[in-house]
Amino acid sequence: MNDVPTPEDPDDRRIASRDLDGTRPLEPGRQVPYGHVLHAAALLGRSPAEVVARLTALGYADIQGAGVPLPETVALDDAALTRKKNVSSFTHSWIDVSEPVSLRQLLETAEQFRRGPAHVARRLTALGYRMGGAGPLPETPDPRDVMLIRVDARGEGNWLRWGDEVSAAQVLDVSRRLSCSPHAAAARLASLGLRLPYTPGADDERLLGTGDTGAGRWLGGSVWPTVGHVLAVARETGRSPQDVVDRLKVLGLGMPDGSVPGSPDDDDLVLLSENLDGCRPWLRKDTVVGLRVEHVLRGSLATGRSPASVADRLAELGHRLHEDAKLPEAADEADIRLLATVDRSYRKGVRLEKVLRSASLTGRSPKDVAARLTALGYDLVDEVEYPDVRGTPATS
Repeated sequence: MNDVPTPEDPDDRRIASRDLDGTRPLEPGRQVPYGHVLHAAALLGRSPAEVVARLTALGYADIQGAGVPLPETVALDDAALTRKKNVSSFTHSWIDVSEPVSLRQLLETAEQFRRGPAHVARRLTALGYRMGGAGPLPETPDPRDVMLIRVDARGEGNWLRWGDEVSAAQVLDVSRRLSCSPHAAAARLASLGLRLPYTPGADDERLLGTGDTGAGRWLGGSVWPTVGHVLAVARETGRSPQDVVDRLKVLGLGMPDGSVPGSPDDDDLVLLSENLDGCRPWLRKDTVVGLRVEHVLRGSLATGRSPASVADRLAELGHRLHEDAKLPEAADEADIRLLATVDRSYRKGVRLEKVLRSASLTGRSPKDVAARLTALGYDLVDEVEYPDVRGTPATS
């Protein structure tokens, strides 16, 4: 390793120092990075060729080149783009001009300087760098770009590269991690030159949105499409229910949690809505305890159908009552108020204290409550004689 004397000229000392501040000199015999040359030229207002000449004169023979003619001038803002992100203040680390710029590096640089990926790619190319991919890039910056191309969130992570194909499941996963619309994530990934198994469509945002807030705002993960969601989207977009189901499958989602009718009844959306108003939130299929009798009775009053007709239609749509449930011939508000106080499913028996609680909340006698629950199919666990005494209904 050759010793290089300390330059007397202040500019030469800066050119030959690691941090371009005249202090720690570059290591003799070690290649001078191309980014160092560009940054020195920008800081001192010289051409890169002049910087190379000075370094050569100072004894630095191995100076990295881009394999193309040096730019005549370098703006400081452009030179800053050649420095890697998150580098310690004690050393400079430059993008290697001998290798194509990776998609990750491009997006990290764009994020660091709040520039659009297309702008950064143009400026680096003008300085002699080669992009690892071709094709148009977005002009607008997006702080989520770097995380969009991160495949594995654990540890150091794995990163998508130029031209990689992103699966529909990956789109849903990354949108969930970033709390953004899967459609927005897909459109941005496509604009970054990544390949998708589908082309983002104008209706996708509506198809994927649940209307809720927080983690459940978009379908995906543990939030799967309901029959009510499919029918509502079909009505709003003018598509057929089957077309909506097919598109959701393309977007990486499984089948709805029930049976989607080819020709929906006029009151299907009312029956499938939790509040029986034809609007979300939509009824979700419960394969453990089954459909609540209370919902059937409320649906009967809302639509004018008999409880049996409501239960039959909901069964056709994939929502079935528990096998032990018994429906009355007609819906009664008193039954609905009673069932609203029962927090036990048909899979669990109703104990004495639960009967007494329901009696207290409804103002009915425990004997009346026990008899009515039995008529509705509930199993009363305690073999006791329930008192036929009415109390005052509780206010809460």
